[in-house]
Amino acid sequence: MNQAKAAKNFLYYDLIMAAFVTLLLCTNLIGAAKVVEVWGFSFGGTLIFFPITYLFGDVLTEVYGYKRSRKVIWTGFAAMAFASFVTWLVIALPPAPGWENQREIELVFQTTPRLALASMLAYFAGEFVNSYTLAKMKVMTEGKWLWSRLFISTVFGEAVDTLIIYPLAFYGIWPTDLIIKVMITSYVVKVLWEMFAMPLTYPFVRYLKRVEHEDYYDRNTNFSPFSFKL
Repeated sequence: MNQAKAAKNFLYYDLIMAAFVTLLLCTNLIGAAKVVEVWGFSFGGTLIFFPITYLFGDVLTEVYGYKRSRKVIWTGFAAMAFASFVTWLVIALPPAPGWENQREIELVFQTTPRLALASMLAYFAGEFVNSYTLAKMKVMTEGKWLWSRLFISTVFGEAVDTLIIYPLAFYGIWPTDLIIKVMITSYVVKVLWEMFAMPLTYPFVRYLKRVEHEDYYDRNTNFSPFSFKL
């Protein structure tokens, strides 16, 4: 039975994985270190889109289960690591004679090893906490109160992500009061994102469960992040 489930083909799983990884790469490569201010609130430039990755994580875990969500998290982690390497290598290669945009491309795309490491660690820890919390709550609530799983898993996952990335990436570079201000604002906005997205998440989850014929419960799951068995 487990082998049959592992071999099961889904209509949208691969598409959701591709969308998740694409969004993850965009939010980490574009504007990762920029602080913006809107209506007096300061926050990281990628805050507008990064919380959507948690929505994808919620949907993946709720419909397909923690094990398949774990596969997507690792895929995203590998993509981030490879993208960081490619970015570093392209910038490090000597520019051709007559090409005078080296400084500009460094300013736009160069990611310090410290920021890259902080981003990957924060993503890794936050996504796994989010997925683990949702999977455990689904079993505990016997599949009821989806809203509580979506909200609480995001509260914990985003808290871990925020507490890791900003101090690890920017302590000693940004003023401490700015780090704290950006952390608080970013966290609040991320959680509010989840609340406002629930009216869209609910029908999407119901649709996927219906067309995929899947509503996985992680009752006997090995929750180790380092297990790759489906």
